[in-house]
Amino acid sequence: MLTDTHTHLYSEAFKDDRAEMMKRAFDQGIDRFFIPAIDSSYTDAMFSLEKEYPTQVFLMMGLHPTSVKENYESELNLVEAHFKKRNFYAVGEIGIDLYWDTSTLEIQKIAFKRQIQLAKKYKLPIVIHCRDAFDEIFEVLETEKDDNLFGIFHCFTGTFEQAQQAISYNMKLGIGGVVTFKNGKIDTFLNKIPLKHIVLETDSPYLAPVPFRGKRNESSYLTLICKKLSEIYNVPEAEIAQITTENSKAVFGI
Repeated sequence: MLTDTHTHLYSEAFKDDRAEMMKRAFDQGIDRFFIPAIDSSYTDAMFSLEKEYPTQVFLMMGLHPTSVKENYESELNLVEAHFKKRNFYAVGEIGIDLYWDTSTLEIQKIAFKRQIQLAKKYKLPIVIHCRDAFDEIFEVLETEKDDNLFGIFHCFTGTFEQAQQAISYNMKLGIGGVVTFKNGKIDTFLNKIPLKHIVLETDSPYLAPVPFRGKRNESSYLTLICKKLSEIYNVPEAEIAQITTENSKAVFGI
């Protein structure tokens, strides 16, 4: 059994073959899918997906950093309203992204911090999006560091030192397709990090692993990430699958 801890299955990239794509994942033994939010424009699609796959799909709620714009206050209010109405399994994906827009850094920090506090209120994990922003993310986490802060550092692509720092904030490292890239670099030190700190993810439809790099990603490709970790850690794929799924249960509580 494998768990995809981060996959945008509601994406329009799957609109023509979503059922077939899901079947391919099921056939590969992947039967737990954790779904990050982006902003209110995707909420209906997320709820529809959950309705279709109620025992396999687990939703998060949050405001993605690239969606933190002038209207971020109203978006955050919608996020909070959803938490009052029903259960979610994490606050995510949240964080800071300075790749696309550096001008929104200050409001991205505000939104990140507010959502961390929301997660603590509901005793939930956070799922962090970080792009070109390790220092800024760590700065916010440092101010929020306590026993109630925990979660996943999604799509981890940093250095060994940054990995250790992320783990020090009670974060698991979300390892995806980048680990299969020749220039991905994380494969050079990952085996120094105990498997208890690792979860698997695809981030589909983005960041497809080799040999599908550059094409649409999908959850069935999680097996390729599992295979790569099996090589890096020199343990059987079944063991990688079991440990990383148990780690996901520890984070999400299910």
